[in-house]
Amino acid sequence: MTSPGRTEPEHLVLDGVLTAEQAALTVAGILAAQRSDGAIPWFRGHHLDPWDHTEAAMALDAAGEHEAAERAYAWLVRHQNRDGSWYAAYADRPDGVDTAAPQDPSRETNFTAYIAVGVWHHYLSTGDDAFLDRMWPAVYAAVECVLTLQQPGGEIGWKREADGTPVTEALLTGSSSIHQALRCALAIAEHREEPQPDWELAAGALRHAIRRHPERFLDKNRYSMDWYYPVLGGALTGAEASERLAERWDEFVVPGLGVRCVLPNPWVTGGESCELALALWATGESDRALEVLRSITHLRADNGMYWTGYVFQDEAVWPVEQTTWTAGSLLLAVAALGGDEATTEVFGGASLPAGLEPDCSGVSGVSGGRASRRRRGL
Repeated sequence: MTSPGRTEPEHLVLDGVLTAEQAALTVAGILAAQRSDGAIPWFRGHHLDPWDHTEAAMALDAAGEHEAAERAYAWLVRHQNRDGSWYAAYADRPDGVDTAAPQDPSRETNFTAYIAVGVWHHYLSTGDDAFLDRMWPAVYAAVECVLTLQQPGGEIGWKREADGTPVTEALLTGSSSIHQALRCALAIAEHREEPQPDWELAAGALRHAIRRHPERFLDKNRYSMDWYYPVLGGALTGAEASERLAERWDEFVVPGLGVRCVLPNPWVTGGESCELALALWATGESDRALEVLRSITHLRADNGMYWTGYVFQDEAVWPVEQTTWTAGSLLLAVAALGGDEATTEVFGGASLPAGLEPDCSGVSGVSGGRASRRRRGL
């Protein structure tokens, strides 16, 4: 738990969104949900998944709770599968029971890749080279595992079934998240002076698919994540990113309430709202990002956590749950707007290594599901 009297970092204080006391209460809520083995479930008694576990750990780092975050990453290392993946979901376990019983034994590529984002964020937060050394084998194995599902067009198949059968259909949101993860993995490799040109080719081919070939992804156009994730994951930048966010703003943003999860449902969600705020911040629209974050204060519970969503047609909270990842996404968005260096680097991405995007409509260097050996959610 947060130490008595502990003051949260200034970057977690944002006018109209969080006071220092409110931030401390939110951080304490995430810490209370973290198990003694380091795992961070959605909430106690519910499952955890590797992506949301990592997002919550990143929020703890943004709050200065580095030891708790490191325990979360140690949990990932202990429970990584031999092929470098993690299962899609794990059942919650009582404190003191460090097991990882899969609730969903499929293995999703974006869940597996996201460790790279968390590990780089932790390093930037702490400067701990020994941590990076310990985590490198897990990050390397995870990236190599994910790239076995890269398709000739650059997109990445979204999962393997429990029996190992590859699902080669790609999700735009998942692939966009993987794009961010590949750039963070490349930053780790560069820092360690272990260049991975194969990964550069893979990241460039993936970015090209996201930017230029929407037909290579399953049609999930109803979901707001498919709208903003190409920006949040760093595949679209500059004017291209701003234009994409402007295109469907009126479809997804409900003024004063937040961001719809899926059309046409009258349901706004905290996680999507905070992620959109991060994407807006990344395009230089901090004022709009702040407006979005202020619009979801109605989701804040008295204990400092956040309800997952709100059905505004019925004026009802739904589902009736307060998730660590919703609270985590809020803290990360506030940290970015507050100028936290680690968070701005990971989500701003200006200095993250870029992939080698092909100049032509075809994809060079990608064949047979991964880049060639020429150096190579919904």
